[in-house]
Amino acid sequence: MKSRLKADQAEGLLKILKERFENNRDRHKELNWSEIKLKLESSPDKLWSLYEMERTGGEPDVIGYDDKTSEFIFCDCSPETPGGRRNLCYDNEALKSRKANKPGGSAVDMADSMGIEMVTKEQYYQLQETGKFDTKTSSWVKTPDEIRKLGGALFCDRRYDSVFTYHNGAESYYSGRGFRGILRV
Repeated sequence: MKSRLKADQAEGLLKILKERFENNRDRHKELNWSEIKLKLESSPDKLWSLYEMERTGGEPDVIGYDDKTSEFIFCDCSPETPGGRRNLCYDNEALKSRKANKPGGSAVDMADSMGIEMVTKEQYYQLQETGKFDTKTSSWVKTPDEIRKLGGALFCDRRYDSVFTYHNGAESYYSGRGFRGILRV
């Protein structure tokens, strides 16, 4: 079970989210903050997940709305991959496979513990349409099973004003690589 925020934590987070929402209208031109706030207030587990995204440096913001599911879509919009989510290998299997110099954890497990999903390659490219992210860092993205079964994992970044997808062994980790999350509310 996820933790619940104290009233002052929830109030503080909602204030931060509202300010970010208003300062980045280009990410969500046709959305209304009051509707988002109502949904957040009635979803304490989701609010806790957003708190974790914020606490780890993700700067979550609304990037869309899914008409089919009636959900607002939040994503980490920090300029670089969230600082509190770096130095992680891809998943627990990769973590267990390391014999020496193990990182502190894995991206997949951390995302699960936060109640969020890792962005897919497609979602990462969509996010890049709203701004320039990861110009000095990179972010693990959800890797297709067929690649993961062979020991690999995917990550993305922006260099030379272009977005790239790369591969690495899932057990690798770097100080400049983390992951971006997505949350539907």
